[in-house]
Parts: sequence; structure tokens; C-alpha cells
Amino acid sequence: MGLVYADITLQNSTDVEMQRRGVLPNEQVRQMNVKALVDTGAITLTINDKIAKQLDLAVQDQVVIELADGTRGKGDLVGPINIRFHNRITSCLALILPDATEVLLGAIPMEGMDVIVDPRTEQLTVHPDRPFTAMMKVK
Repeated sequence: MGLVYADITLQNSTDVEMQRRGVLPNEQVRQMNVKALVDTGAITLTINDKIAKQLDLAVQDQVVIELADGTRGKGDLVGPINIRFHNRITSCLALILPDATEVLLGAIPMEGMDVIVDPRTEQLTVHPDRPFTAMMKVK
């Protein structure tokens, strides 16, 4: 199977909440559409510092990270951030990799949206058994 990419929307979750409360006009919600590499081997959403600044995401924590090649370093967790794909949404913190050229969509946000990689079409898709509503496992 080749590389799988998906068009997703990233939103500043704080802006979305302020819009919901009527404090911020809808057009001022900071958001952007990006093409993300779907990486089932990654844990979370990974973005670069340019995207974090554009969405004005606050640093929540700093963590030790280990890359696929075994290299270790430190990374900032920013957010909260909403991720939208088709009729699905989830919120999470995002890991900043300063030199990253691609957004990586990892396993935790994929689980939160109840989406899967279809190996036949090599595309990210909503779970075929639940096309209209996501299911979350709570046990």
C-alpha cells in the first residue's frame, strides 16, 4: 500500500467555543484546510510551527519525543485543536515538529473520528459500518 493523504480542516478550538458563545463572529474562527499524511504508526496529530502560529495555538506542555528512526528530542504540545474530516470531528493536542513539511494524522485522532484507511482504495474514509455517526469505545 502506498502513502495515504486526506484533506482535513484544523480549527483553533478556543475560537470555536467563543463563536458558539456568540463572542466571536464565525468568519474570525481561525482554521485552515490541509493535506495530511495518514500515519497509523504515529500516535497523535503532528504539525509544524508555521501552522501553530497561524492558528494561534497555545503551548500546553513540552514532551520528550521519539521519532521513527529512534532519534529523541523535545517537542511542544499545542492546542486544543479541532480536526474535521467529512462528517467527523475530534479535538486533541498537536505535537509541533518545527522542520516538519507535512501534517501527520496519527492513530488517536483517527480513533476519535472513527475513521479507517481503506486498503483497497488507499484512502481515509469514515467507518463503513457507521457512515452517519461516529462510535466511540468507552471500555
